[in-house]
Amino acid sequence: MKAVAYSIKPFEKEYLAKANQKKHDITLISNPLGPDTVTYAEGKDAVIVFINDDVSGAVIETLAALGVRYIITRSSGTDHIDKPAAAAYGIKIASVPAYSPQAIAEQSVAMALALSRQLVKADRQSHDFNFSNDGLIGFNFAGKTVGIIGIGQTGQAAAAIYHGMGSHLVSYDINNSRHLRFVKPVALETLLNSSDVISLHLPLSPETRHLIQKETLDQMKDGVMLINTSRGALLNTNDILSALKSGKLGYLGMDVYEFEKGLFFGDHQKDLVKDPLLQYLMNFPNVLITPHQAYLTKEALQEIADQTIRSLDLWQQNKCVGKACACSRECNKTPKSEDSVHS
Repeated sequence: MKAVAYSIKPFEKEYLAKANQKKHDITLISNPLGPDTVTYAEGKDAVIVFINDDVSGAVIETLAALGVRYIITRSSGTDHIDKPAAAAYGIKIASVPAYSPQAIAEQSVAMALALSRQLVKADRQSHDFNFSNDGLIGFNFAGKTVGIIGIGQTGQAAAAIYHGMGSHLVSYDINNSRHLRFVKPVALETLLNSSDVISLHLPLSPETRHLIQKETLDQMKDGVMLINTSRGALLNTNDILSALKSGKLGYLGMDVYEFEKGLFFGDHQKDLVKDPLLQYLMNFPNVLITPHQAYLTKEALQEIADQTIRSLDLWQQNKCVGKACACSRECNKTPKSEDSVHS
């Protein structure tokens, strides 16, 4: 199968090559997918994308005209893809439904520990030969209540780590169907009221967008710690900023950002104009921001590559991709007319 992979970083190449074993003809390019780069897909069966690529309806329309039949995203989430448009053009979609949930969970807990123990500040002071302990008081996680919102594989992995640290675990999940022996499922309001630390492990959907905003923030304890390694738009960032100013949020760890598209995954040090909201957030000493790197472990990268190639293998054999298939039920239908595509 012929494919073009967009937004490829240098460190991804060896993992894809190892997974592919020259089975498929894959062109690797660093450019993101968008209106200006979509023509690179001409003559290809599939495009392989990442979360900040433009996989909007207009781009999908062009992909279909170029003969593309498949879209694979190197992520578990598919919210960046216009799935109805893909279905209308008969383009099948695959994702990587689970790739080392431990990688994401460990990053989220690492951020919580770094914030709690003032590790960034301590490191900077030590590099300046300032070894004073002033201003470095933290807190123990043992005995604290940690609320996990989203108790899928990643949420369960994070809960297991906190359980090992002696924390009390409560959880809320929209599906309300997953339970762990050491995690108490509760209503969202109860979790918000009782948690000292809140960790988000949810996909982005219309139901979860801006789940954390003024109303839910007001229900949290004063000085609560909030960690988000899922999707930036789970937070209303302006409301988060207000909560930091008021002291409602005592600590904030974000590996994702609501407006990260076109910003994260690239070096913008020399940009003359920088995102003012993100700069404002970075001015708070109790805020830790990382560049969407929670997935970035050797194990996770290899699993992402392996599952990406597995999707190509199955499609080449005309087989269903199973749990990785993110198509709607209309995926295999073709539009009756061009007008029906845009209705």
